Amino acid sequence: MSREILPKPALNEEDEELVANDDRAIGNALRMSLVAILFLVAIVSGVIYVSNLPPKSPEIVESKTNPAQKRAAPKVALPEVKFADITEAAGIKFRHVTGAYGEKLLPETMGSGAAFFDYDNDGDQDLLLINSTYWPWKKPDEAADPTPALYQNDGKGNFTDVTEEAGLKFSLYGMGVACGDYDNDGWIDLFLTAVGPSRLLRNVQGKFADVTVAAGVAGSPDQWGSSAGFFDYNNDGLLDLFVCNYIQWSRAIDLSLGSTYDGKNRAYAPPTPFQGAFCSLFRNEGQGRFADVSADAGVQVRNRDTSVPVGKSLGVVFVDLNEDGFCDVVVANDTVQNFVFQNLKGEKFQECGSTVGVAFDPAGNARGAMGIDVARFRNNKLYGIVIGNFANEPTSLYVAQDVGRGNDVFCLFTDEAVATGLGPQSRLELKFGVFFFDYDLDGRLDICTANGHLEKDIATIQRSQQYEQPPQLFWNGGEKGETEFVKVPADVVGDGFSRRMVGRGSAYADIDGDGDLDVLLTGSGGAPRLLRNDQQLGHHWLRLALKTSGRNVYAYGAAVELHAGGQVQERFVQPTRGYMSQSELVLTFGLGQTDKIDKVLIRWPDGSQQEIKELAVDKQHTIKQPGDET
Repeated sequence: MSREILPKPALNEEDEELVANDDRAIGNALRMSLVAILFLVAIVSGVIYVSNLPPKSPEIVESKTNPAQKRAAPKVALPEVKFADITEAAGIKFRHVTGAYGEKLLPETMGSGAAFFDYDNDGDQDLLLINSTYWPWKKPDEAADPTPALYQNDGKGNFTDVTEEAGLKFSLYGMGVACGDYDNDGWIDLFLTAVGPSRLLRNVQGKFADVTVAAGVAGSPDQWGSSAGFFDYNNDGLLDLFVCNYIQWSRAIDLSLGSTYDGKNRAYAPPTPFQGAFCSLFRNEGQGRFADVSADAGVQVRNRDTSVPVGKSLGVVFVDLNEDGFCDVVVANDTVQNFVFQNLKGEKFQECGSTVGVAFDPAGNARGAMGIDVARFRNNKLYGIVIGNFANEPTSLYVAQDVGRGNDVFCLFTDEAVATGLGPQSRLELKFGVFFFDYDLDGRLDICTANGHLEKDIATIQRSQQYEQPPQLFWNGGEKGETEFVKVPADVVGDGFSRRMVGRGSAYADIDGDGDLDVLLTGSGGAPRLLRNDQQLGHHWLRLALKTSGRNVYAYGAAVELHAGGQVQERFVQPTRGYMSQSELVLTFGLGQTDKIDKVLIRWPDGSQQEIKELAVDKQHTIKQPGDET
């Protein structure tokens, strides 16, 4: 089948004109579209180009600032008070023995303590110095056994060695001492801590008898006791005994650690690799017996994960922090958290150091805490807890942010060491003994620290450190100076005080009856330093000795407020402070230019209160609790 091809029809003129117009319209539209597309492409390209340009540098405008201005603060003249080293002149011939022979065993670095107390009841302050001894496996040939030393005061600051006649001529690896009349016979007894069993020594009218076994307070043979103190935790009138234990130590453990300070030479080991130890609490049962209530009383702090002992305890103080009438306990720990044991109405204790802000430093770290003291150093109702720490760690000064409220309410503490100036001025030294006292009798409590390193060769690896270090005295200027605490320079305090030593224990007392406070610093492996306060400022003072007629004869735990010159000072009766040491029981109040007392308020340990007026200044008074004939 064939397809037929038809011819194309012819166009007339009108049709040809329409076709031409259509072609022109299509051409114009195409050109318009191309222009629009090119325009859009140009816009998009421009946007992309601009968006990829580097940012334009902002215009620099110079602004003028005022230079920093130094805070205006009045210049304060430090009081001219010098301390004279009278150690030899006063008859003190003691030297501390560490037993060191080259193995570098840690106990050789830690002793020793001391105590000012009136052992013979003649009204003045006698002095006990604790000694360590030679290691039994390395005793020098023909060397005499080192012993503690008891020095009797003649009331004028002259001392006689009465160690043998007082029954103290024995040897132990001693550390610290606690003083207290645990049997209420009017004679102050002694408790000595040691590497190994501790000793309780009953004062039988000036001669001491070892009653450790009968009393049940020796502790375990492998313990390392450090600081200790007597206090009445259950308010029954019988002094109980709290004992700090440092670490679980033995020669074998120590040597196995292989400690060196330069990769080859033996060094004293730090406490960190040793296991901790529990504190001990012995309840006084009367009749010369104590019961170990440590576990039931809540003073054995365990690691929550491993159940091993947490504490590495070196310092302890007793104070009623919340004013509920029951004495609490604050413990300084080396490289682990500090403890605050809240006394729950004499039944048991609750550890709350972290809760109240005393456990760690402001950054949440544990420090190498040694000595400790507590006082209301601003003459208000807020307690301050001062703790001496390791080298390159500032001294801590935890200050209560509110007053005690009784019952279960504890105030919070903040470390104000930096704000008060104490921290920066104390950071470099390795601090041991530390205490509050008013050395210039102006009515404000100052701070003293005993300093010294552990390693004789420390300067070869730390140029900023020395084995022997100067003690430090910090004057409390209140709000007068650039800082609250001002370090007293050597030329002001005198060479007798500021000379370098390997300081450890510290204590204070008025040894010569002139009203101001003298200082004792012990030296590890050397002589102590007895420093007589030679202030001549003309400041007035008042000293008070408290006694009851029955139990708790020396009124441990009593608090005294002195109102004079428009301010209120408070002191409390408790000799345990510093580092492994005890200071006198007599309370000293500096009065500055004030020569009249408005009143004295005494809160006795049983809760009763007494008000006294018209006490003569510049005298020591003995105050006996009225109506106490129990």
